[in-house]
Amino acid sequence: MQEIFNPSRCDLISMDVSHLLDSLNDTQRKAVCASPEHMLVLAGAGSGKTRVLVHRIAFLLETEQTRPYNLLAVTFTNKAAREMQYRIETLLRRSPQGMWAGTFHGISHRLLRMHWQEAKLPQTFQILDSEDQDRTLKRIIKSLQLDEKVWTSKQSQSFINSQKDKAIRPHDILIEENDFWLKQMVQIYQMYEEHCQRTGAVDFAELLLRSYETLRDNESLLTHYHARFRHILVDEFQDTNTIQYLFLKLLAGEQAKLFVVGDDDQSIYSWRGAKVENIQNFSQNFENTKLIRLEQNYRSTGTILEVANALINHNRQRLGKRLWTEGKAGEPVYIYKAYSELDEADFVVAKIKAWEGKLSQVAILYRTSSQSRIFEEKLIGKNIPYRIYGGIRFYERAEVKDVLAYLRLIALHDDDGAFERIINLPKRGIGQKTLETIRATARKTGVSLWQAANQLTQDKALSGRAHNTLQTFILLIQQITQSIKDLSLKEQVKQVMQVTELSEHYKKAGKEEAQRRLENLDELVTAAEQFSHSGKDGMDPLTAFLAHSALEAGDAQANEFSDCVQLMTLHLAKGLEFDSVFLCGLEEGLFPHQNSIKEGNLEEERRLCYVGITRAQQQLYLTHSESRYRWGLRESARPSRFLSEIPVELLENVKLQTTRSIGNHHFNTGKLIDFEVGQWVKHGKFGEGIILEREGEGELSRIYVKFSEGSKWLLAAFANLEII
Repeated sequence: MQEIFNPSRCDLISMDVSHLLDSLNDTQRKAVCASPEHMLVLAGAGSGKTRVLVHRIAFLLETEQTRPYNLLAVTFTNKAAREMQYRIETLLRRSPQGMWAGTFHGISHRLLRMHWQEAKLPQTFQILDSEDQDRTLKRIIKSLQLDEKVWTSKQSQSFINSQKDKAIRPHDILIEENDFWLKQMVQIYQMYEEHCQRTGAVDFAELLLRSYETLRDNESLLTHYHARFRHILVDEFQDTNTIQYLFLKLLAGEQAKLFVVGDDDQSIYSWRGAKVENIQNFSQNFENTKLIRLEQNYRSTGTILEVANALINHNRQRLGKRLWTEGKAGEPVYIYKAYSELDEADFVVAKIKAWEGKLSQVAILYRTSSQSRIFEEKLIGKNIPYRIYGGIRFYERAEVKDVLAYLRLIALHDDDGAFERIINLPKRGIGQKTLETIRATARKTGVSLWQAANQLTQDKALSGRAHNTLQTFILLIQQITQSIKDLSLKEQVKQVMQVTELSEHYKKAGKEEAQRRLENLDELVTAAEQFSHSGKDGMDPLTAFLAHSALEAGDAQANEFSDCVQLMTLHLAKGLEFDSVFLCGLEEGLFPHQNSIKEGNLEEERRLCYVGITRAQQQLYLTHSESRYRWGLRESARPSRFLSEIPVELLENVKLQTTRSIGNHHFNTGKLIDFEVGQWVKHGKFGEGIILEREGEGELSRIYVKFSEGSKWLLAAFANLEII
């Protein structure tokens, strides 16, 4: 791979488009105005990668005589795609009509809608979300009479999605004769495939795999897109999985030029299929690739960057770069050694309590979600507002999904997932026995649940009550289908809520819950009203809105927050930045996580730590505990190896003060800090004992000691203990 440093093209830019380069540094300019070739922009944290990508698109349109029609820009979230589109329009002062910009799933969905016949799909195919997929698999597992506790739907869902992410169909899987588990999983996969094809359903993983196969197997179609997309630009390239990489490679062909932006040091999603090798081996798969490193950081202090550089240098498999800044060195990075997770949380919350800036500029980061509990309790105790980043998103909320399920069934009667979700919602007396009869009929005759239900009512195959309730449901769906077809999208949503009496159903919940659910339904009407659809993709507004909601439910975007402390796992922190960051639980077995240590995945754990460090702009605290409750037991904990990989001259240990005051009395508590978990001590009254726990700091620091006559909490300042 050849690094390029040729400013000549930048120097030749005419004054009328100089605004495309004025805000860029020298290296960013070289990336933006490089000649059209395969290019890898290795963009460090906080180095302005999105800016480079946006300006590159604008540059191609303004100076390379490239038409928007010939551009494809790929992002990983719908939010990022919208932001990119907005920034391009602002920079160009016009909309680049004809350019495709979106997520892998969004672009794949667009291709399948346009070429549904070549993809062997019904024109009104529906997208299954994760819950619909899970419900379908439960039904398949039950039909095979398997033990649902052993053959879980979640396990099958994970297997199927991972196979699709690797571009593997059931018939591609080689099974050894004695591998019963794999044989059974492949059978479930095969039945699931048949079900989806029969009912015109497409899950998220299928969107991309079906698009890839459709292009691969239709030469004329592939030739068309080879001629169209001359420039393919990809953000967050280090996060691509196998099928995404194959899709890009197929779409690029021999003519298109790939401009990919990413950072192998921030590849942290292998657990969901991302392959860091895609970016590391890019130059081997695409000849004459040029490399530019963006290393100037605009986010963090010099000291924080030195800590990040020192840590990530311990990874052997990396393309290599070194972050730097023209800003100040700033404060040292602080390390706090806590007695326990309680003491750790007390320290963090005390620091936040003294914080004078916006609380939203403070983040508490941790490796596992279970670590949040103690921080939440301590924040509540100090009346500090906080929010767990990454809560349930709007289109994933139960009441919203219920309305959408009605709309989906109206749009496509053969949608089994929607049928099952709302057949008895609100309760209308259709029991499990009737539903199982419908399922059995569907399996036997190879039709959808809707068709099976119609068949049973026409044949009068059910008992009188079951027949009547099922027929009433069928008539309800038919009535709604007819009554809303000429209404606006907003009125369609309102009509469904009214006729199905879902709003009345949710009013029966507790007062607060009912209000929350009704507010969400009201917001769904607003979403329908604000939904903009051009109709150029051939979809009617309802089908387009349902596709939009399904894609949004699968997105990783977050909500806007009020001024409160942000709590999140390190995986969710990627892409964010805060003035002050507390990176907590830096202990062996916790971070790096024990599973990663066992699986030999330490380099990704180190990259995850690097991501956490580079979220901090001004202040960074690294905390760890001498002991921690795990699996119901208190265990001693060793500091994370990551701490020892940071030069000591960049760090400052935070120590407890040795003088504490209680009321009007002052105590020299220098001996306090000698107490450690695991020490044997002697008390004048209680005898000998062992310290099991220590929490807090200052005058209220206390220890938990197990004596022969029982265990007691003692205030350390008054404990009068002798260390044995």
